[in-house]
Amino acid sequence: ILTSTKFPMTLNTAYHSGVCVIHALVKQAAATPPDRQMSDKEPFPWDRMRLPKTVSPIHYDLIIHPNLTTFDFTGVARIELDVHEDTSVIILHAKQMQISNVLLLAPEGVRPLQVLENPRFHQLALLSDSVLTKGRKYEVQLGFAANLSDSYHGFYKSSYRTSTGEVRFMASTQFEATFARGAFPCFDEPAFKANFTIRITREPRHIAISNMRLLEDNFDTTVKMSTYLVAYIVSDFLSVSKTTQHGVKISIYAVPEKIDQTAFALDAAVKLLDFYDDYFDIPYPLPKQDLAAIPDFQSGAMENWGLTTYRETGLLFDADRSSASDKLGITKVIAHELAHQWFGNLVTMEWWNDLWLNEGFAKFMEYISLDITYPELHVDDFFLGKCFEAMEVDSLSSSHPVSTPVENPMQIQEMFDDVSYDKGACILNMLRDFLTPEAFEIGIIQYLKRYSYQNTVNSHLWESLTNICDSDDLDEGRMKHKEFCSKRHVPSGASKWYSDDELDVRAIMDTWTLQEGFPLVTVEVRGREVRLSQERYLKTDDPSLTEGFLWQIPLTYMTSASSTIHRFLLKTKTDVLYLPEEVDWVKFNVDMSGYYMVHYADNGWNSIIRLLQHNHTALTSNDRASLIHTVFQLVSIGKVRLDTALELSLYLSRETEIMAVTQGFGELVPLYKLMEKRDMPALENQMKGYIVDLFRGLIDRQEWSDSGSVSERVLRSYLLLFACVRNYTPCVTKATQLFNQWKASDGKISLPVDITMAVFVIGARTPEGWNFLFEKYRNSMQMSVKSRMKTAMTVTPLQDKLKWMMEQSLRGDVMKTQDLPDVVVSVSRNPHGFKLAWDFLRANWHTLIKKFDLGSSTISYMVTGVTNQYSTREMLNEVRSFFGSLTEETGSEMRCIQQTYETIEDNIRWMDTNLPLLRAWLDKHRHKGPHEDL
Repeated sequence: ILTSTKFPMTLNTAYHSGVCVIHALVKQAAATPPDRQMSDKEPFPWDRMRLPKTVSPIHYDLIIHPNLTTFDFTGVARIELDVHEDTSVIILHAKQMQISNVLLLAPEGVRPLQVLENPRFHQLALLSDSVLTKGRKYEVQLGFAANLSDSYHGFYKSSYRTSTGEVRFMASTQFEATFARGAFPCFDEPAFKANFTIRITREPRHIAISNMRLLEDNFDTTVKMSTYLVAYIVSDFLSVSKTTQHGVKISIYAVPEKIDQTAFALDAAVKLLDFYDDYFDIPYPLPKQDLAAIPDFQSGAMENWGLTTYRETGLLFDADRSSASDKLGITKVIAHELAHQWFGNLVTMEWWNDLWLNEGFAKFMEYISLDITYPELHVDDFFLGKCFEAMEVDSLSSSHPVSTPVENPMQIQEMFDDVSYDKGACILNMLRDFLTPEAFEIGIIQYLKRYSYQNTVNSHLWESLTNICDSDDLDEGRMKHKEFCSKRHVPSGASKWYSDDELDVRAIMDTWTLQEGFPLVTVEVRGREVRLSQERYLKTDDPSLTEGFLWQIPLTYMTSASSTIHRFLLKTKTDVLYLPEEVDWVKFNVDMSGYYMVHYADNGWNSIIRLLQHNHTALTSNDRASLIHTVFQLVSIGKVRLDTALELSLYLSRETEIMAVTQGFGELVPLYKLMEKRDMPALENQMKGYIVDLFRGLIDRQEWSDSGSVSERVLRSYLLLFACVRNYTPCVTKATQLFNQWKASDGKISLPVDITMAVFVIGARTPEGWNFLFEKYRNSMQMSVKSRMKTAMTVTPLQDKLKWMMEQSLRGDVMKTQDLPDVVVSVSRNPHGFKLAWDFLRANWHTLIKKFDLGSSTISYMVTGVTNQYSTREMLNEVRSFFGSLTEETGSEMRCIQQTYETIEDNIRWMDTNLPLLRAWLDKHRHKGPHEDL
């Protein structure tokens, strides 16, 4: 492969002042006999996945020439190196590319290097016949060539269709985590930071953008950064720009016909970059920040320094046709990527085992920043859901610690999961509540200032958050922090966590980051005495797996006697608290600011149920949501009986707040989803009937309009969609009438945005309605509208349509392949489609892992999404038999497969234990009036 001459290498003549000399040397190197340049005979001189630390890059000069007709690219990389130990070997990364004309540019002159390849680890060895001396600097130069990738990573091709049907092509990059090595030879590990000077050769009809601004023909040299943050795009995009208060130019790039959907994102990016500039007290270090909407993009977005890339749905917003949740989603994703410009880009984890330092922080900062910059979005209403999602994965024995050792690219990819992002954010939120927001802010500014342009490990963060007032790292000018430190010695019982011990942030946080899972705290109230004990919450029938876990838990609690939040750090397996007086109820983990669950033993749950039934607003909606979540989770491990959890759910008929309502649905709906996979229509319909009755009052009060706050609008969409899918007559009648009017106008009348999902879902039930919706989908340029139509089409009972959609999404002509995972998972949620989705996943497995990459969150999302509602031994055996037939190369070692087995086993156990109880309870609470097939 290395000696292939498919791509003739040329150096651009305007490259460097020494360019003529280089040309002569390239010719000389090219004339060198092949065995001087390449050799397959010699053993590869390095046997580890991680690169040696003998040399490190200081600066890359890159010339890249993509060809959007032949879909390949050529280039030259010139890398300046620092030598830390005498060596005659340079090991770096290159993946699936032809390498040629490899030269060493040493002070003594230029000479060719011999090249060996180790494809298994994506490594090249450059062998010199003389020693590179410690302390000296050298340069190596490599010609390289490859095809533009067909996947969504590396330097890959993307396309879009104009409104006239013309297909246009572009090329874009996605290098996180280990894909820069597929675009140019490099030291592709986050700790090898360097500066990059990039030059793109392109046709006049295209533009090129990269991390830095364009200076005449080159992009300005970057700041010191990791390879995974390098980015460049060659396209026919247009852009719109504004300047922040701090003088940074912000531009949004999109395909020409969608440039009018960029105004909202542009304003949000300006507002958020200014916010972070002030919050972190470190000026954004680049002159510009571009945000580009890429037509083909696998993840949600990527934080490349100075050129963040997004899915079109993550950036484009149409004021008339986008929904409240679109607005929320777009601002969150921009807030996330811009937070990374500091957390991740300026200060980078040393290795992927601490990915959470990047991702947990960015996820957490979405909520901190939007709470201040966009208070009307009420992001607080949605944070808890992230902690519940993390607990879902973290309650399995196949979970992993937030900080966990990883070596190969598949394991690195698997780190991009709910544990790194959502659990990371939730434990940071707990720490902020614990230290107070002011102390937390001082500590993270200290961390960012101390480690700018460097790499860090977990403990660096904990050190920065400890003894913040003793540090001299902060500028004198930060008045807020001086005030905080001068006030700190004033005692306050409510905000004091610990007696006189000095707070050891690292000792506390190591228990949350270095062991997997989370604690279940059991509370027993005996008069004024409160007995506490902790254990690992784990969905398993093997008790030995919960042994040996101990957390330092920042407990918070309030009681019926006092709304003051009391605090207590539980460091031991058991402990006792004393209340000043006897109380009717006690609620631990106030607002669920802590990442733990609480079980109220003895009569504890009954007193909470009484409180919810008589005066549910005595607790916040976050508290109510966490109680709903916890009581049903405790049923899974046999701590609480199912009828107790169902008794608690009865209060939901009076609930109006989004977090508690959606959590109620989140616990009750899966119960009938499990039954849909077993043939038991009578009980299934009884369960569906119970849920419709429970929320009937709230559903009936919804207006079919776009009025109200963001949370009210998101809830309206949710409730009306549920009611229509469940065949609730008033909803079906209204949605049918609106769909028919919309269809009669050929889609010209505009429906209220919040109700479109409910209307589309009802319309998609008939072949004519489905076909009409598909036609509108195909011709729409509005990303959020397309997204809603696509989801509605997957909810149809028409199996031939479901099958066709999955096949079309795989082909990628009419429906983008990037949307395939959502289509497959949505079809698997459809009672008419779950077998089709499983058959599709099996039949196309090898294509999918090639397109979406082993270990990626996309593959994991499909595997768990398609299988996690199975509840029979037959399906478990079928799933085991398929995944068991895979080899390591085709994914047998992926964590998501273990999670799938565990989830199905847990479902089977749940059904075996609880079906009789469920039947008896529903019979006792039989609702009035018949329910046809809900």
